Amino acid sequence: MHIQILLLFITVFLAVLPPPNRAVDVSAFNDALIVNLPNGRIRGRDNEYFYSYESIPYAEPPLGPLRFESPRPYTSNWTDTFDATREPTECMQWDQYKAGADKLHGVEDCLTVNIYKPKQPATADVADDGLPVLVLIHGGAFMFGSVRGNGHENFMRSGRVIVVKMGYRLGPLGFLSTEDTVISGNFGMKDQRLALQWIKANIARFGGDPERIMVLGFSSGGVAVHLHILAQRNFTEYAKVAASFSGVAFNPWAITHKTRERAFELAKNLNCPDVSTSKLIKECLQRKPAAAIVRGVRNFLVFGYNPFTTFGPSIEDAAVEDAFLTRAPKQIVESGDFAQLPWLVSYSAQDGGYNAAELLQRMPRREELIEVFNDRWYDLAPYNLFYKDTMRTVEQMDDYSVALKRRYLGEKEFSIDTYSNVLRMYTDVLFRNGVEQAIRLQRQYANSPIYAYVYDNPAEEGIGEALAHRKDVKMGTVHGDDFFLIFNRAGRTKIRADEQIISQKFIRMLENFVAKSDELTFGDCKFVNNVGKEEYQLMFITKDNCINRSIVNLPSF
Repeated sequence: MHIQILLLFITVFLAVLPPPNRAVDVSAFNDALIVNLPNGRIRGRDNEYFYSYESIPYAEPPLGPLRFESPRPYTSNWTDTFDATREPTECMQWDQYKAGADKLHGVEDCLTVNIYKPKQPATADVADDGLPVLVLIHGGAFMFGSVRGNGHENFMRSGRVIVVKMGYRLGPLGFLSTEDTVISGNFGMKDQRLALQWIKANIARFGGDPERIMVLGFSSGGVAVHLHILAQRNFTEYAKVAASFSGVAFNPWAITHKTRERAFELAKNLNCPDVSTSKLIKECLQRKPAAAIVRGVRNFLVFGYNPFTTFGPSIEDAAVEDAFLTRAPKQIVESGDFAQLPWLVSYSAQDGGYNAAELLQRMPRREELIEVFNDRWYDLAPYNLFYKDTMRTVEQMDDYSVALKRRYLGEKEFSIDTYSNVLRMYTDVLFRNGVEQAIRLQRQYANSPIYAYVYDNPAEEGIGEALAHRKDVKMGTVHGDDFFLIFNRAGRTKIRADEQIISQKFIRMLENFVAKSDELTFGDCKFVNNVGKEEYQLMFITKDNCINRSIVNLPSF
């Protein structure tokens, strides 16, 4: 009798289990994990101290005829409960940090939003109105990177905000352009724009406050945030405040040029039979495997992973109906036609460690890769420092190359002994100068605050060590040494006591910024607004303190 009852119980239990790869009956799960969206119900995951809702599509898969097209909102309805416990997939990319010769990974169907919500909000007042929201646009030179590259756990432990991360198309799949209406370009930026619209419309369903959203990004993600401010006057509908860490629209790699030539070259390399028109190129590339298109990035890399942005944002034809960007950033700022909202911008003292540290790699026949510059400076510098496509003549390009070398090295040779000089050059040209230009121009035309800081506190193991494959050289405060204290980077495990304190200050800084927006503070230091000032108002954040300074030029370390 007992055996029969046991068999009956097992039979009933198996009957209610879901079939493999099918949605799960939600009745057995915590109601807090269920969220109702216009497309149907979704089920998230309980992660001990926070809930996660991942891989939620915001756009139709950009496959087949939708490749090289603007994203279309996801409109399918789910009859079963959507499984939002699946980790987000990486957009297909040629990843600089992947070991080996074949750096391809990811998938083409990757346009998702991913939401992380603390289970126990730290304060009741923010919970009553909905938690403030941080929307992160990941970095990676517009060529690689992913949602999974930046951890959200620090904010989840703090419990004061919801974090949202998005996937967007990268490299040629995201930014190929024929400079006309056929392949308009900026598909990755349009993906972000659609994701921001989705977040604004749906975040309240997850307990977020749609009126308190910060959009922030690091490196190319910082550039993307700045471009959204400049390109979308209505950006204030989607964000209350914004932050760009180590990346702005005035960096020389932020806008790609001569994109039509690049599109034709890519098509030729992939053996398209007829590349006489944009239409024929598009039809051919839509038939090619996505992997073949992304592997084509190899043919545009001249020296290591340089130029690191071979396919990125570009100026679109004004005839494109849903164009993202039709004017250069400088033109937009000087017109005053950009979104007005509080904006934080930053750089690191040795930001140029990306990509200068790559030069420290040891080569079989040379001591270090940097020595190649002694023979090939005029060939390689225009690619590495992004002025090849902006100079009118070869003579102009060579003159600039001479001036750069003389300014930063004098009569010295390229070697490990002069690496610090090269590092300063990379930092100034690729990062610092753009931040300075952005603040200088926007402080004249903005009516909302612009705050700025420089971070000078080297990490134990940062991007510099990862690129150089060595730890015996002082890298300085490299690209991401501050940002990865906020959104932790996979593989970075050595966090000193001083960095833990700084991390907490950064986290609280952002939480308060999005919650209140009327002022910005780091610990006991209050940022000073740059708008209307003749000198730069810069906060210096170091290992032991923070201090505001009014200076004529941003420092070059």
